[in-house]
Amino acid sequence: MTMDLFHQPSQGELFLRSFIFSIGQIISTIVFAFGGVCLAPFPFAWRYNFLIRWGRFNFWWLKKVCNLDFRVQGSEPIPLGPAIVFCKHQSAWETIALQRIFPPQIWVLRKSLLWIPFFGWGLALLDPIAIDRKAGRKALNQIIEQGKQRLKAGRWVVIFPEGTRMPPGEMGKFRIGGASLAQATGYPVIPVAHNAGYFWPKRGFIKYPGTIDVIIGPMIETKEKTADEINQDAYSWVAEAMKSIEPPRNDR
Repeated sequence: MTMDLFHQPSQGELFLRSFIFSIGQIISTIVFAFGGVCLAPFPFAWRYNFLIRWGRFNFWWLKKVCNLDFRVQGSEPIPLGPAIVFCKHQSAWETIALQRIFPPQIWVLRKSLLWIPFFGWGLALLDPIAIDRKAGRKALNQIIEQGKQRLKAGRWVVIFPEGTRMPPGEMGKFRIGGASLAQATGYPVIPVAHNAGYFWPKRGFIKYPGTIDVIIGPMIETKEKTADEINQDAYSWVAEAMKSIEPPRNDR
C-alpha cells in the first residue's frame, strides 16, 4: 500500500478535495444516466461502451482531484473467454475499477441498487443479475440461470462473494451463489484482491491520496469441483494475497 509520504494533506483539504470529486461524480452520473436511457433501445454493446465511460471519467477525476490512483499485478494474462470474477469487497471503488480491468461484464448485485435515481438507471441498462438477498433459494437459482445466459452471451460475471463490504483487515465468509454458478457452468473463476478500503472507506466520504494495489489471481478451474471446493480455493487465495497488500497491524 503506497501513500504520499512527502505531503500529508490536512483533514480540511481532504474534505474539500473529496467534496469536489463528489460534485463531479454526481454531475457525470446524471449526464451518463440520461445518455444511457437514450440508448436503451440499442444493443447491449452500445449501452455498455457508452456507460463505462462514466467509470473512466471518474477514475481520471479521482486521480486529478484526490490524487488517488491504482496499479494492477497479476501472475497470468487475463483469459480471452468469459469467466467469473470473485472480487474482494471493501469499498465502492472496486465496483468502478473492474470495468477498467476486465472485458465487458455484468454484476450480481442487490436489486435495491436499481432504485437509486440516475445511478440505478445506468445499472439497469447494463443487464445486471439483480437479486433480493432475502429470497434464499430463489435468488440462488436466479444467479445460476441468468449467469448461464450472460456467460453464453460472452459477458463476464462479476461477483462479490462476501456479499457486503468488509472493513480493511477482515475477510467475510464467501457465499455460495458465485461458486454454484461456476459449478453449474464450468467456467473458470478469477480471484481478485485489493486494498481500496484504506483509501475509499466503506460509507466514508473522504478519499485518501495514494495508490491502490490490485492483485489478479491465477485462473481457478471449476470443472469436477463442488461449490464448496471452488469457494475454498478462491477464499484461500484472496486471504493470502491480502496479506501482501495490507499494512502491518500496528498501522491500522
